[in-house]
This record gives sequence, C-alpha cells and structure tokens, in this order.
Amino acid sequence: MRVSNDEIARLHANVCKGLGDAKRLLILNSLRDGPRSVSDISAELGLRPANTSQHLAILRDKGLVTSRKDGQWVYYEPSSRKIIEAMDLLREVMAEQFGALNPSRGR
Repeated sequence: MRVSNDEIARLHANVCKGLGDAKRLLILNSLRDGPRSVSDISAELGLRPANTSQHLAILRDKGLVTSRKDGQWVYYEPSSRKIIEAMDLLREVMAEQFGALNPSRGR
C-alpha cells in the first residue's frame, strides 16, 4: 500500500502533537532505559500518578509508547527505540543553536 505525502504529513503532525508537551518528553526520557510503571515514572518526575497516566494515554494514542500488563502493574516503554534517538537528535540541534543545553541522554 502506497501512502501519500499528505497522509505522511498528517501522521507526522499527529506524532508531533504527542511530543508537544514538556511532561510527555520527560516521561519518554524516563523510559529510555527500559519499561517502567506509572508509579516509577511519577516518583522520578514528581508528578501525580493520575497526571502521569493521562500523559501516557496520550503517548499511547499517538503510537509513541506501548504498554504491557504484569499482574497488577502496567509497564510502559517507547514503541520504537527511534523515538528516543529522534529526541536526542533534536536535543543536539538545540544544543548547537543555543549552546547552553546538555545534549547527553536528554537529562
């Protein structure tokens, strides 16, 4: 199946909407080393679990994370390693442009 340039642009914009919030970027960054639960992410970032869950639902809806249930826990991880690589690449561009950012590991 061939996808038109318009469709690709629409899909691209949809993914960018998922990345268009600082908390969601922090959540994705916290998933770079492997799957994590809502409580783990919330504790690391100082977010309320309900807020973290809402952001993860958006990231899942946009296809940026996947979830896996293990007993009572749900673990989230990036749907592709390339998402983390893209975030790192954008951070490197910003570091070059603004000089003050630390591009290493997005932290």
